[in-house]
Amino acid sequence: MISVQHITKRYGNHLAIEDVTFNVKRGEILGFLGPNGAGKTTTMRIITGFMPASEGTVQVAGFDCFEHPQEIKKRIGYLPESPPLYQELTVTEYLRFVGQLKRLPPSRVPGRMAQVIEQLGLGSVRHRVIGHLSKGFRQRVGLAQALIHDPPVLILDEPTIGLDPIQIIEIRDVIRGLAGSHTVILSTHILSEATAICDRVVIIDRGHIVAEDTPAQLSSRLRQSEKISLTVKHPPDNWRERLSTIPGVLQVIQGPTPETSIIEYELGQDLREDIAQFVVNQGVGLLELKPLSLSLEDVFLQLTQQDENLAHAQDASPSSHPSLPVENRTQA
Repeated sequence: MISVQHITKRYGNHLAIEDVTFNVKRGEILGFLGPNGAGKTTTMRIITGFMPASEGTVQVAGFDCFEHPQEIKKRIGYLPESPPLYQELTVTEYLRFVGQLKRLPPSRVPGRMAQVIEQLGLGSVRHRVIGHLSKGFRQRVGLAQALIHDPPVLILDEPTIGLDPIQIIEIRDVIRGLAGSHTVILSTHILSEATAICDRVVIIDRGHIVAEDTPAQLSSRLRQSEKISLTVKHPPDNWRERLSTIPGVLQVIQGPTPETSIIEYELGQDLREDIAQFVVNQGVGLLELKPLSLSLEDVFLQLTQQDENLAHAQDASPSSHPSLPVENRTQA
């Protein structure tokens, strides 16, 4: 549905993004992750035709964004970080105006308005002035304007920013409900949001793609060992030392409570049965034994730190320090 191939955007001598490539399948929700300033919004604006790329190509539903921009705009619903709302209009007035702006046939506008109002839970505020609504409802109205023409593709830039926890859950539920019938790119720096909503994630840092996969696969690829969380009822004083004697265990560290220990062992092994048997034999009361995986936060930190280390290494390369003696350049 969406194909982004080798796009680069320059502002003078500044590279906002460089050689960005990824694809999004029909009906998929893709999380586009990165810290603030990583290049997320620039990429979104290029995909939507808001600005051109300096290099590369983007296709949506088979149409080239640069050769057929009007065809692309018909097929995309875009929610920017700041929703494009007219504060003095009521919700219905605004949605009617947007429907006309997006060239919906006049006969379809009332039906589509009714559908998106019901879909986004706006019935109770449909006749209220937008400027008088809460931020959560204004965000729903912004999403409604992106959906009014029933586009196959939705581009959502930080859709839950500034919302309270209840509003965030509500908007996430709405976005999850769009999967299958719409292809969605969700730009965010909130990692829990991607875990909760997205089928697959692309991580961008300093204008470069550093990873692309499902959250589970990214965790699996970066994991260097297996970890088990063990909780017992009556841990003795030397409990972690005892656990360290189990064959195959690499280390045991204190968990979040005195009763919980984190046991690490080699990748590819499965010591759960051995650990459970050991705990039962010790008579300390087995309460919980569960495997641990890398969270998306852990994955994100590993990847962005690797990218930062690479940038520092490039800055310290011989070409960056031509005055350094040859034997010292590697250390620099």
